[in-house]
Amino acid sequence: MSQKAKIAALIVAAGGGSRMGGGVPKQFRDLGGRPMLFWSHDAFLSHPAIDMVLTVVAEDRLDQARAILPGGWVEPGGASRRESVARGLRHLALAGVEQVLIHDAARPFLSAEVIDRVLAGMASADGAMPALPVADTLARDRDAVLGEIVPRDGVVRVQTPQGFHLQAVVAAHAAWPADAEATDDAQMVRRLGGRVALVQGDAMLEKITYPDDLTGADMRLTWETRTAMGYDVHRLEDDEELWLGGVLIPHHQGLSGHSDADVALHALTDALLGTIAAGDIGTHFPPSDPQWKGAESGQFLQHAAKLIADKGGRIDFVDLTIICEAPKIGPHRAAMVARIAELLGIDQGRVSLKATTTERLGFTGRGEGIATQAVATVRLPGGSAA
Repeated sequence: MSQKAKIAALIVAAGGGSRMGGGVPKQFRDLGGRPMLFWSHDAFLSHPAIDMVLTVVAEDRLDQARAILPGGWVEPGGASRRESVARGLRHLALAGVEQVLIHDAARPFLSAEVIDRVLAGMASADGAMPALPVADTLARDRDAVLGEIVPRDGVVRVQTPQGFHLQAVVAAHAAWPADAEATDDAQMVRRLGGRVALVQGDAMLEKITYPDDLTGADMRLTWETRTAMGYDVHRLEDDEELWLGGVLIPHHQGLSGHSDADVALHALTDALLGTIAAGDIGTHFPPSDPQWKGAESGQFLQHAAKLIADKGGRIDFVDLTIICEAPKIGPHRAAMVARIAELLGIDQGRVSLKATTTERLGFTGRGEGIATQAVATVRLPGGSAA
């Protein structure tokens, strides 16, 4: 049995994205809570047929790209797309790669089905590329005046990833005139006499070029909404500080616990962890660990928020109900809302905080402790599993 060919993906992300404007290359812009670059890299990394993924970026963006793709293979690109691809191909040749899929980072919504079709198309050709038929009427622009209609029979819109046997695309780059640019690699292989198969493309692979494209791409993401609850109780005791909602409140008693015992932030932390099925606060910050003795609970809340952000999630809304007889929460409510919003990095309008009593019933009614109920609603992109 022959050994399986080593297959790599090469993501081209070294462009400046000047048509997008804003000073930040589009591949580093936020898309669904993640930099655009993340999405295609994740698609290749998740595909069982892809053995390695190399991303080439501008030299001054290396650290930024490596932070987005921790543990990923990132190398500097060149002054042009062609030079960036050529540099990437040299790295892959040294790594023993036999087939490569070259992809533009500005096409973030790459599906496993498209990867499968490109790989299948390469079986009987030097390369393969996804393409879509042209539906619109085509015409020439004669100085902003309608020119002649261009027949669309036999015309397709080409996309990436474009897959090649490595030797074929390396030879095509070596033979390409140094003073000429190429908009893609398939035309280079074809110029050298190579055969590039066309496979079914995907409308979701439209290239993001202008600001409106980015807005539309964000709207095309499939978002999954999740809601979870949290509940916590702490005992009131003498000689303790009273921290609630990240605010130090003057009171003759405070809450007792291993950390600062902020019952409101603890309940909210559990609610946020629940949205991504990440256990509870004790899972991440066990009370048996001495390093959390007297710790500020705001760091627990920010940890939960970061776990959500790491999945590309967004916190839509949080709601807390503090249950106690004393102290009065009303005078401190605005400060708590502001602090929670600050810790989570969200607008204050997305934080609801209420207080109630139990009409002197139960442990809260007797003034023995304070309880908090919390509900959090988040969105995760692409039906992400926790």
